[in-house]
Amino acid sequence: MKLIIIRGKHGESKTLSLSRWTRALLSVVLIGAPLSVGVYLGYSVNGGDGLDHHALQAIKGQVEKEQQQLAATQQDTAQQLQALTLRMAELQARLVRLDALGERLTSIAKLDKGEFNFNQRPAVGGPEAADSMTGYTAPSFVDAIDQLTALVDDRQQQLEILESLMENRKLQDDTFLAGRPIKKGWMSSRFGHRTDPFNGRIAMHKGVDFAGKEGSEVITVAAGVVTWSAERYGYGQMVEVNHGGGYITRYAHNKENLVKVGDVVKKGQVLAHMGSSGRSTGPHVHFEVYKHGRSVDPAAYIHRASR
Repeated sequence: MKLIIIRGKHGESKTLSLSRWTRALLSVVLIGAPLSVGVYLGYSVNGGDGLDHHALQAIKGQVEKEQQQLAATQQDTAQQLQALTLRMAELQARLVRLDALGERLTSIAKLDKGEFNFNQRPAVGGPEAADSMTGYTAPSFVDAIDQLTALVDDRQQQLEILESLMENRKLQDDTFLAGRPIKKGWMSSRFGHRTDPFNGRIAMHKGVDFAGKEGSEVITVAAGVVTWSAERYGYGQMVEVNHGGGYITRYAHNKENLVKVGDVVKKGQVLAHMGSSGRSTGPHVHFEVYKHGRSVDPAAYIHRASR
């Protein structure tokens, strides 16, 4: 490398020849000096920490913003988790209700307990499918809970309707007049005109008599409400039961009544003990049936097949 130096007014020049090492040293001086000055000035302006103050503040603000977003996300997640927990608790309560309804329906329908067992999970099975579920996307957890909730609601409504229908049917069966008012005994007098056992005259007998052993059980032929339980002229100790639908039955000449007015009685429940109170010649029960206020022949109901 050659360096030409011009001096003076007359333009005199002088040529210098520089070696390789001289050229390298000169390059370092010419390039490094400005860089050194720039670094020094930057270091002085920024207080000697090597970082721009505005950039530091910007980074700090970004970090605070991200922390706030993270806190908000955590709070929202906690609220969603709490809501899901409440939904799961509600579903569990409804499933318990469905199990109770199922057990009740099983009892009402008199189904074999081994056929419908609501205390165990239903048995399922089948061979493993070769389908790899290609293209299938599983629903989100929230959507799955919503679908299950709708399914539980639908099943509960169906079971409640079925329960109501079966209860009505059971009530109709219980209030259906059928059978004899005693467990042991025999029919000693029928409905209709007969010779009065006390005065010998022809008189209307508005019921049927069942003779038996004193103290034996007198039972109701259908479910109902007790409307009389006391002594009544000519009947002695009598129990009267209103079965609804215009039907009333009477059980008279009892030794002892076991129910009181207002009691709700079931079909076949013991009402009294057989006796001979009132106008009676011996232990028996006088059984009457009234339909819409008129006495009817109880034989049609005694020989009636139970529903």
